[in-house]
Amino acid sequence: MLVMQLLRGAVKHAGSSPQFSVERLTSAARGFSSSSQHLSDFGGTPPPPCTDTEHPKILITGGLGQLGVGLAKLLRRRFGKNNVILSDIRKPPNHVYHNGPFIFSDILDSKNLREIVVNNNISWLIHYSAVLSAVGENNIALAKEVNITGLHNILDIATDHGLRVFVPSTIGAFGPSSPRDPTPELCVQRPRTIYGVSKVHAELMGEYYHHRYGLDFRCLRYPGIVSANSNPRGGTTDYAVQIFNTAVKTGCFECNLRSDTLLPMMYIDDCLRATLEFMEAPADSLLSRTYNISAMSFTPHDLVQEMQKVLPELKVTYNVDPLLQAIADGWPMVLEDIAARRDWGWKHEFDLSELVQTMLTHITSSNQRAQAN
Repeated sequence: MLVMQLLRGAVKHAGSSPQFSVERLTSAARGFSSSSQHLSDFGGTPPPPCTDTEHPKILITGGLGQLGVGLAKLLRRRFGKNNVILSDIRKPPNHVYHNGPFIFSDILDSKNLREIVVNNNISWLIHYSAVLSAVGENNIALAKEVNITGLHNILDIATDHGLRVFVPSTIGAFGPSSPRDPTPELCVQRPRTIYGVSKVHAELMGEYYHHRYGLDFRCLRYPGIVSANSNPRGGTTDYAVQIFNTAVKTGCFECNLRSDTLLPMMYIDDCLRATLEFMEAPADSLLSRTYNISAMSFTPHDLVQEMQKVLPELKVTYNVDPLLQAIADGWPMVLEDIAARRDWGWKHEFDLSELVQTMLTHITSSNQRAQAN
């Protein structure tokens, strides 16, 4: 009703203004609808959320990171190739571009993002755009802009259009004052990185939007993710990915964390499956909007010992990075995920030995194919 009053006033003014245009009227209306105050604040009714009786139309932001391409592949198998749109601000590799819809999307451009949601009838939004822990400490301004301002755009647009929205959190959302072994679902969270601070902010803002506006917000605290298909992007747990590629190529590896640094980890297939299962879980089964998920915890020493069962000549040295070590020392050692297993049936499949076997097999096969070509 308030929107109509504003438009009627603008039309009335148009008759006495030679400079008035339809474009300006449309722009004014659009600017009002995208403000931080939502329709429900004025007694209006926001769009209904998507139902589970139809295939969702899904947008993944930050899609060229560690998880986006793999999740798109999984979701396309589940819901159909054309129902999953991958997006990023970078040009995709050819194999990504030709495997399904890909578009440019900048989460800091709210107007562009809103047009994508409307024009493509999006019903689920997977928000993977983020600046990770180590990179964020070296560029705090960028981390604040992407991780906080970008998040606000996502939440506003998701609320205005009745979307189901997924925002990942991290073990980095905990800090030195959090219980570390194990780290429960609910405890003090005082992270000391801008990445961790921004993720606590995301958890709280998402839950606020859920309670205030009814937004179907969902969040999983991911452990360190190990994947053979993606390059490390500046995370503290990246050593657990780098070691496999380097070990297969050279037989040597220099680790930047202490050998006894215990951290929660998960193989990427478990992570992606958990995300899909969580997104499909009925809303009334979720007693929380933010859950821990875990699979295993190991140290660099544990990982090396398991790898040496297959690569007995592997040599590992340690050259500790003080920044990365300080970050890791404030993170959980073991992540408690009782609630996820109880509420929506989460269950991991890969332990350390299976992770090592799978990673080495995948990387060795990839290298052989590359050499053959």
